[in-house]
Amino acid sequence: MTRLYGRAPRGERVKGAAPFGHWKTITFVAALRLDGIIAPWLLDGAMDGAAFPTYVERVLVPALEPGDIVVLDNLPAHKITPVREALPEPGRRSSTCRPIRRT
Repeated sequence: MTRLYGRAPRGERVKGAAPFGHWKTITFVAALRLDGIIAPWLLDGAMDGAAFPTYVERVLVPALEPGDIVVLDNLPAHKITPVREALPEPGRRSSTCRPIRRT
């Protein structure tokens, strides 16, 4: 964040530079295993429905090993068909979380 205030000797102006506009967004996504992070990926821009299937197909799936579990939450980019089709078929199962009902 850019500092809005500074200190200078009495009677002198504070001199400094601050970026203006043209902010860049960089997205970092990775998978987590017990022994560390796998399949890291940097994206120049925000994650969207077109970028996430690309990550799954080209980065995540090649890094998966037998016994790995992929958990997808309710993010709309996780729910699209190309993501589900890109995940390996053997042993794939889908479950839905149900809210706990208190009586």
